[in-house]
Amino acid sequence: MIDDSAAPAATSHRLAQTLSVLGQLVSRYGLVVVLAWIGFGKYVKMESRVLIEHSPLMSWIYDVFSVTTVARGLGTMEIVAALLIALRPVWPRASAAGSALAVVLFLGTVSFLFTTPGVIATHADGLPVLSALPGQFLLKDLVLIGVAVWTLGDSLAAVPASRGKPARISA
Repeated sequence: MIDDSAAPAATSHRLAQTLSVLGQLVSRYGLVVVLAWIGFGKYVKMESRVLIEHSPLMSWIYDVFSVTTVARGLGTMEIVAALLIALRPVWPRASAAGSALAVVLFLGTVSFLFTTPGVIATHADGLPVLSALPGQFLLKDLVLIGVAVWTLGDSLAAVPASRGKPARISA
């Protein structure tokens, strides 16, 4: 009699590995798309003045630079971070730098959750309810900063492997 009890476990393990790799690819390159898209948007119309002007850490920037300069500066940093993060399969060190930049950018936007008026629209049963704009818009950055931290760690882990031998191609 043949024991097939190991077959379902092996199939389950392969499925888990495939889903993990797929999740890593979607996370890394989804972050790249989001950063690049938002970055390019800063050149067209998007700007963060309403968010930045209420930040105790960043409100001074409009005393030094114009709204357009700030928007394009942030947009450029977002585009650069996206491009560097995308380089992970061929240049993990550059990807780590892009991920670190993304972490810094997202720390800034997450801080707006605490400094921007109108983030909390109302209270229901004693719990704060986030407004659609800017509250829910900013809340997504909690996930994005988590992905940026993961890509940073993943890229740093691949740096020693890239010295003297080709990088392992992964998410």
